[in-house]
Amino acid sequence: MLENTLTMSWQDKEEEIALQELIGNHAKIIVYNDDHNTFDWVIESFVEVCRHNAAQAEQLSYLIHFKGKATVKTGSKKELKPIKDALVDRGLSAVIEA
Repeated sequence: MLENTLTMSWQDKEEEIALQELIGNHAKIIVYNDDHNTFDWVIESFVEVCRHNAAQAEQLSYLIHFKGKATVKTGSKKELKPIKDALVDRGLSAVIEA
């Protein structure tokens, strides 16, 4: 799903967000850039914790590096909390936003 999200038009993305809000899946995990974690570690973390494929994980790591942050997962707060906690346990700067 995230791979499709990266290539969606802004209008499609807005429609998807509106749909998620209607069904209660409107929270997101945001990961912030830092000077401590390597690209390899961040990519490995996204693959193992978020279950992204290697290409998705690499794209997200570059977005975080160049833009300062990126949404790495969307869903309900309940399903995102253990994922966010696992990313934080690995040393990544992750938060959940509604």
